[in-house]
Amino acid sequence: MADTRPISEVRIWSVQDRRSNPKYARPWIVRWAVDGKKFQRPHRTKAEADRYRSQLFVAQSSGLMFDASTGEPIAWTKAGSDVSVHEWARTWLAGNWSEWQPRTRVSAIEALSRFVPLTMQKPDLVDELRLYLIQALLPEATLDSALEKRMQQHCPSLADLDRRLLADVDRALGLRLDGNPLAASTASRYRKVAHACVRRAVELEILDRDPWPPANRGAAQRKSRKISRAVDVKALPDPVTMRKALAAISTHQPASVQYEVMTSVMYYGGLRPSEVVMLRPRNLVLPRTGWGKIDVVEADISFDESGAPKTGERTVPIPPELVKLLRSWIETRATGPAELMFRTRSGKRPATSNWRRAWHRALQSIDHPTLRLYDCRHAAATTWLAAGVPLGEVARRMGHSVDVLVSTYVGALRGDAEAANTMIDRYMSGAA
Repeated sequence: MADTRPISEVRIWSVQDRRSNPKYARPWIVRWAVDGKKFQRPHRTKAEADRYRSQLFVAQSSGLMFDASTGEPIAWTKAGSDVSVHEWARTWLAGNWSEWQPRTRVSAIEALSRFVPLTMQKPDLVDELRLYLIQALLPEATLDSALEKRMQQHCPSLADLDRRLLADVDRALGLRLDGNPLAASTASRYRKVAHACVRRAVELEILDRDPWPPANRGAAQRKSRKISRAVDVKALPDPVTMRKALAAISTHQPASVQYEVMTSVMYYGGLRPSEVVMLRPRNLVLPRTGWGKIDVVEADISFDESGAPKTGERTVPIPPELVKLLRSWIETRATGPAELMFRTRSGKRPATSNWRRAWHRALQSIDHPTLRLYDCRHAAATTWLAAGVPLGEVARRMGHSVDVLVSTYVGALRGDAEAANTMIDRYMSGAA
């Protein structure tokens, strides 16, 4: 019978590389010790070894009991009825962590920090545990014993996840914290991550079936999803209105000028908010006259952490109006070439909530309906399309494929048929 005493000491060493010895078909060795008893497990690739080692670390930091005969956490060999959802979420994350890009890691943490508390069906705990799990789900995170105990008490096991419970969870994953609907893409991302986590337990035969309720695959829903991706271009301001709104952002408030410049970069350059906050002067070309450009090479991927832009690096031409505004901002702030341009006095990223309020206040002052900050990027794309910029060039500036551009801004393309017919007639007449 396996010894199931709580283990007082678990030591995990670095991965050992034995590729120099040809007799090892699996040369990457994970080595660890449980109460002084040493264990090792070989792997074919370093990625596999790193993943397994990360899983051991997560189990250790989560306070799981280790089996002294196998060296592995007892939870790994438990039946599904004994593995709690939060234990499994940590194990699943650790298993994928080394292979994921930073953005994928952030997305998974965000989704699971919402998913796990919802399975407990304790509304009074959801907000507290969500904020805690954003940090506690990270591999090798410092855990709060009191909150871990609460989760252990209230978190269901994997086997307790039935379709009725998960139908409620699925519905709640589509809502904001205030009860209003999330953006369709965000809700879909949360659900995909949560379902993938549960489905992995099925693939490893911890669960005998997938308890997640099947999605409605009806034609009506497919059509609604396709339509929901398109932007309502009629609600977006025209260039004249955008100029008025941008000018109205600047007030007596000290930070308002910064918000005006940041929002102008979104509209004139088509940048995402996460790209705007990571701009540095060295990534700008700002001539005294004419057009300049922005090399979009950084984005905020997690709580002021720099990473690659969502769809890769790109260069965006910017009009003289924005060139002048950026030159003035840099000269006023005396920002060094490598410094971030948009920071508070304490050196932190400007709060999105304050930026949003400044934008909403400006729209209200010109009697325009409320728009999201992200709609400034949408307005940039529709402005370029209306100006006759080719689809391929607009897609490149936005960091999209042409397919995504067309499906997102289909409303801005209506009426192109007549213009196209005129151009074809003109060309055919000249060729005759």
